Amino acid sequence: MNRVNVPHMAYSSEASSSPAVSADAMVAAEQVFTLHTPSESLVAAGVLRELPSATAASLGRRVAEFFASVDDGPQLLVGAIPFGRRDNDYLIQPASVSHERPVQTLAALQPHGHWRVTSTPARQGYADMVAEALRRIASTSVEKVVLARQLKIETDQPLDHAYVASRLARDHSVTAYSVPLPRAGGPLRTIVGGTPELLVARRGRQVFSNPLAGSARRVADPRLDQEISRQLSASDKNLREHAAVVECILDLLTPYCSQLRAPAGPSLQTTASMWHLGTQIEGTLKNEDVSAAELAALLHPTPAVGGLPTADALALIDELEPFDRGFYAGSVGWVDRQGDGEWYIALRCGEICERSIALYAGAGIVAGSDPEAEAQETSAKFLALLEALGIDEQGVPLEEKQP
Repeated sequence: MNRVNVPHMAYSSEASSSPAVSADAMVAAEQVFTLHTPSESLVAAGVLRELPSATAASLGRRVAEFFASVDDGPQLLVGAIPFGRRDNDYLIQPASVSHERPVQTLAALQPHGHWRVTSTPARQGYADMVAEALRRIASTSVEKVVLARQLKIETDQPLDHAYVASRLARDHSVTAYSVPLPRAGGPLRTIVGGTPELLVARRGRQVFSNPLAGSARRVADPRLDQEISRQLSASDKNLREHAAVVECILDLLTPYCSQLRAPAGPSLQTTASMWHLGTQIEGTLKNEDVSAAELAALLHPTPAVGGLPTADALALIDELEPFDRGFYAGSVGWVDRQGDGEWYIALRCGEICERSIALYAGAGIVAGSDPEAEAQETSAKFLALLEALGIDEQGVPLEEKQP
């Protein structure tokens, strides 16, 4: 049940004597970025500047150019990279930075009336989608594809993204996050979640990644829970799926590293609701000019959220999934002026907009996958967000289900 050990990430937040940004350049202070790892917190409020947006392919260059031209305000960019390679990222320079967790009262859920849940596709429709993917795997070059399902949840009271993130942060095995998204003149949108997976972190020349692939739902019975973990560790299907992800990340990092280390096989990692197979990768960069943002763009999307071969799997996702992933399965994190930073895969998440939240969960499909089992896996991965909201997959409040 190991978790990747990333050294404390210190970054520069000093302001110089340069003139302050004008009030006209300030964006509403309600835009707050939070990232709560098991060991530390980052809270970045307000917006001084936005990084000129584009696709992730140029992220490293744009970040370098930004810090070369800006020397006032916190020397930090925070934000999100979307799943789609052709979609624009969203990074901002915050107005203020803190490492204190906001105080949240978690004794009771905020009152909401009716919850309306729409599944896209429904469980059976998802199983049918998996069956079609298996036919493609058997007859095309696709080796693995990650297919997701969406739950659109609407209620009659505004949803508080900071409150939901705080409830997710009770699970100390995940990194809880709340990240504002581009508004484009509309209402505030926020992606909120509790991810177990580190895409990449950089401190100086040291680089870290913790890919997860291969999952199983946990149960309350301790003996059965341990048996499930043993079955996952011995599962040929899950071990093959995991090995493909690790191999891809190692191949991508190798040209950038003078040293690169990974154990021969995965270890078990756990959250409150799931078992995962994980591998801790550590390396030493050849060139300190390669920032955490550039590394995140290099690795994204990994086969853990897309598939293999990457281009073929992404094309199949576009064809089969009946919704746009947006920032789900992208990445969230930060990078500073020195190039240090942390980027986490945006999993176990939902996008909040006023009185609605769209939840997402996916499963990796390879030869040997069972459509019904993969549908059950998505339901298991919805649990963390649903419990944070206080409802089940049908929108029934959990307190009403208590005996």
